Parts: sequence; C-alpha cells; structure tokens
Amino acid sequence: MENKVIQERLAALRAAMKREGIDFYMMPTADFHNSEYVNDYFKVREYFCNFSGSNGTLLVWQEGAGLWTDGRYFIQAEKELTGTTVELFRMQDEGVPTILEFLQQNMQQGQTLGFDGRVVPMSQGMNYEKKLEGVSFAYEQDLAEAIWTDRPKFPAGKVTVLDEKLAGMSFEEKREEVMKKAGEEGADSLLLTKLDDIMWLFNIRGCDVECNPVAMSYAWLTKEATVLFIQGQALGQEVKAYLAEKQVEVREYGTAVDYLKNLPSGRKVLMDKRHCSYALYKTVAEKQAVVEKNNPTELLKAVKNPTELANMEQIYLKDSVALTKFIYWLKTNIGKQEITEISAADKLEALRREIPECIDLSFPSISAYGANAAMMHYEPTPESYAVLKPEGLYLIDSGGQYLGGTTDVTRTIALGPVTEEQKLHYTMVAAAMLQMTNACFLYGCTGRNLDILARQPIWNMALDYKCGTGHGVGYILNVHEGPQSLRWRYVEGQTESLIEAGMDVTNEPGIYIEGSHGIRIENVMVAENDTKNEYGQFMHFKTLTWVLIDMEAIEMKHLNEVQKGYLAAYQQEVCRKISPYLTPEEAEWLKKATEC
Repeated sequence: MENKVIQERLAALRAAMKREGIDFYMMPTADFHNSEYVNDYFKVREYFCNFSGSNGTLLVWQEGAGLWTDGRYFIQAEKELTGTTVELFRMQDEGVPTILEFLQQNMQQGQTLGFDGRVVPMSQGMNYEKKLEGVSFAYEQDLAEAIWTDRPKFPAGKVTVLDEKLAGMSFEEKREEVMKKAGEEGADSLLLTKLDDIMWLFNIRGCDVECNPVAMSYAWLTKEATVLFIQGQALGQEVKAYLAEKQVEVREYGTAVDYLKNLPSGRKVLMDKRHCSYALYKTVAEKQAVVEKNNPTELLKAVKNPTELANMEQIYLKDSVALTKFIYWLKTNIGKQEITEISAADKLEALRREIPECIDLSFPSISAYGANAAMMHYEPTPESYAVLKPEGLYLIDSGGQYLGGTTDVTRTIALGPVTEEQKLHYTMVAAAMLQMTNACFLYGCTGRNLDILARQPIWNMALDYKCGTGHGVGYILNVHEGPQSLRWRYVEGQTESLIEAGMDVTNEPGIYIEGSHGIRIENVMVAENDTKNEYGQFMHFKTLTWVLIDMEAIEMKHLNEVQKGYLAAYQQEVCRKISPYLTPEEAEWLKKATEC
C-alpha cells in the first residue's frame, strides 16, 4: 500500500535539493546537541520517511532514498517504511554498506552532499571530509524548514535547580574537577554541548525532551569565566538567582555561535567530536586550536558519588515494589477483565506515580504482547495495540524519573500457558542475566570483556540479540548514559570505557523471534570493588533491581547447578526485600511465586 504523504514530502525535498545544487541529502536522528532522544521539533527524519525509532539516518537522492538503522529496529522499520519508497539498510548485517561506503560507491566527483551541520556530529563531518574526495559539502541550511510548514515549536520548557542534598556535589566542586581534567588534556577552555553533561555540571534540570530532564543549552568554560547559553524564557526567578549566586553569566541560547565567532583567537578549546556539531566545530576551528578529547564531564557524571548511590538504592527498591505490585495485579486479573498493552502500561505508570519522589517516566513504556515483543522498541498506540490474553508472554520495559534516581527495568511475564520453545528461551535469558549479575572480574575490564557472560547461554543455541547487553543510566537524567556499556562487537574507532567502581549499568539479554515472541529480563547493577591482592583489584556488581523472575516460564531442566543456585539466591532476596512493602495477599503470592 502506497504512502502518498511521504512520497509527496520526498518529492518536495528532491525539488529543493535540485534548486540548491545538492545531489545527496542526509538527515540523522539528532538535535543540535547530538542527543539520542529528541524533541518533536527535530524529528525531520521521521517527517520524511515515517520511521519513528530513536536511531536512524535517512539519505535521499534524486532516484531513491535509504534508511540506515540498527538491529533493535529492523522489524519496526520494515513496517513503517512500507509504501514510502524508502529502502531499509540493516546496519552491521553482512553485505550492507555503511552510509559512508554507500556515498563512496555512488557519489561522483564534483557532486554535493547536503546536511544540516547543526545536527551532524563533528566526528562524522570530519570523517566524511577525509574520505569523500572530490565531493563538496552544503551544511549551512535545513532543507526541511520550508517544506515542514506545521513544524512543532522549538522547545523551551521550565528549568529547575537540583538541590545539592540530592546532587551530592556543588556546582563549584564539579566545575573545579572538570576544568582540572580539561587542563590535563592541554586545553584552557571547554565547550560543552551535550545536554545531560550540562545539566549535571550546573545541577539544573529541564523538560525539553520527552522523559529526559534536559534543557536546550551550551556552556563555555575558561579559568576566568562560565557562560551558560540557555533560553531566557525557560528560567524562573529562583533559577536566575541560583546562577547569579554561582557567578554564571547567562546568555540567550541563540547567541552561542556569534559569541564563539567573536572570541579573540589563540585559545585551546576542548571539544568532544562525538557530541559537538560539525557546524559548531567549523565555527570554533576558524580562530581557535581544537583539542579533540572526550568531555571530562562524561566520566565524572558516570561514576556516581556516595549520595547518588544511596538515593538510587532507595529509589530502585521503591520502583521494584511498584513493578511487583503490577505483576501481581496482571496475574490475578488477566482473563477476568479486558487488559490491553496500553491499559497495562497505564496501570504500571499509575503505581509509579504513587511514589512521592516520582517526577515522570524515564522513557515511553515498551508494552508488548506476543509477537509485538519481537520488536525491541515497540510502543503501542491508540490506533494499533494488542489485547492481552491468558496465554503466552507479555514484555514490559519501563522506568521512572525520581528525585533520587532514574530507573530502567524489563520483565517478561507468562500470562498463561507458554510453548516449550518459549520456556527454553525464557530460561536461557534468565540464566544469561544471572550470569552477568554474578560476574567477578579484574579492574581494567571494559564491557566488551564481560558481554560473553550474558551472551554465552544464548549463543550456545545459535541465537543472538542484535543489541548490547547493557548501558549506563543517568541520575535524574537520561536513561541511556555513557561511556560505560556491555557489548561484544569490536567497532573500529569506537571508544571503550573501563568499568569503574560507582558506574551503573543495565543487564538486559534477550531473545527475539519475529512473528512469535520477544523475551528480555533487565536489571540495573552498580560496579563495586572487591578483593585486592597480588593479582590486582577484583570487582563485582551490586544489584539495584529486585523484581521476581517468572517461575511459570522457567524450565529448571535447562539450567545447570550453578545457574539454579543463582536463580534461587536472587528469588529469595527479592522475597526478603520486597515482601515488607506488600499487602498480606501480595506477600503470600510473592512467596509462592519465588519458590524454585
């Protein structure tokens, strides 16, 4: 079935490209800060191809168009691209070229590649400059501007101050540490463009991106000055007074480029090429020496301080209680009343919002029944959703933003009879998650050293999941946070981070069978130091999430004795920690539900 709306938009874009002398036009999923999740204003790629996932790049030329996305979204993208004439390029699949390789193969000498340089990272722009010989770049305009006539307004939500009692460190302490690290890299100035890094540094929070408490902003730091570029309309009197007290010079968000252009030359400016835009890099590099290093804020933010860790432990316990109550409600009501993917997610959200510290969700809930769960980032809509039945598997991946932490947890729940294959897959996913939970490793490991612990039981069945095993989680910030991650694949040029004590990380292996089912079990853990001896510093993970694993989907014969021990120990701890916060009926159910 043809999608005439998208085809008409692409025709209008191609006409604009022709007028501007642009042969290929590229649209990534990003805002001016290379954010993973973006405000509706920036959803240009979705506007022109209908794909709504959080990661993907659209490339358009006169004879065609292609969308590049990763394995989390293959099934979803296939559906959403139907009838658009946009071809799906499955990233990292055998024989599929990268966007750069595609451009190298298809662009001719003298042709022009166009993109909005404000939404393309500096690293990508620099790499294309180097690798696309004989090609010119048009990066100073957004071709969507004239075509997308009903475009949403630019975001400008209210900003709030995060109490230092919650933050655990003052702005002054953070700034001193950040500038010290920048100086060690040979820089005398720092340009911060990554929104969650800026929020962390200044101890402020915004609401410009759904579920991500960030505000559109830039920060310029030198030994003498701190300048925050932010929309004045987003600041109330309390925030203005706070920033003035901290001796922060506040300038309007839209003046950042002119400010940087007018700086005297000769500075050594640290810029993170993964997050700073290509357009901003070109502006700064005209007069300043650019020090290409990772933002010092990133690692400092990722290693949670003692106050943050203590608050997170309390919040995760409360969040685990809410999810346990939800599972009890679901198990006792399925088949007795109509429950849909949407009403189930709404019920869990209502339970979370009963927690006094709850501010918002940390991302739109992935509430998926049966075959829908095979789409890793599926989200039901009022136009398209499933009704839950007392059979098969239901997956709920969700989280909350709290004054005290950001949560992310997934459980797959048996609603009734499940097939033997589903039991086997569920049991192996549980084994995978528990093996990572009980990891013992030496300091110096990255996530690439550890990923096999989770993936091994799944690889042993000649199956895999097309994503990493885990990612960092922010503190009252973005649910996805770097630099830490758990993933197996080596990617040339991709930076890896050592697992440091105080870093949190998700643990979420899964199995996804298209047209049948999807299974994911996800906890959040924190790395801690363990024994130190002549062999080095040993480490382990401390679990923050305490939600039962569904024994109705477990087949014990598939587990070895070590795995059985891991399962029994985890279930017993869930029962011990959660029961005191449940009603007598819920507690009795939990006791039986956690028996191995």
